[in-house]
Amino acid sequence: MTDTAERLSRRYPKSRMPRPLLVGLISVGVVLAMTWLVWTALLHSRPAVAAHVQAFRIDSDTAVSVTITVERRDPSLPATCRVLAQAVDFQPVGEQQIQIAASADPLVDVNLVLTTLRRATAVVVKGCTVN
Repeated sequence: MTDTAERLSRRYPKSRMPRPLLVGLISVGVVLAMTWLVWTALLHSRPAVAAHVQAFRIDSDTAVSVTITVERRDPSLPATCRVLAQAVDFQPVGEQQIQIAASADPLVDVNLVLTTLRRATAVVVKGCTVN
């Protein structure tokens, strides 16, 4: 062994952990992380209840007619949705919590009239929960 090789081997000693073991541990970690990622994505891709505004009509400066579509994974459970009317400056001008009764259909259309403080220009569903 030359003087340079000997100096390098003292400076950079062999690893305490064998390389195949290190590669195996990293591989297991990557597989576990990917499994968790796929499971989480599948779980959160379809919530227990979701809703969106199907249509709305501005009836007057103080009223908006709204049709929302609610989809539930388990239609036998009742749900609550929060509907919000917004003005042209995105300020909330009306809000209502609606109860969706249990039914046999997973997809339900709900019609309601929302009373507003001033003229609304948009209606959104802010969130739904299963009761």
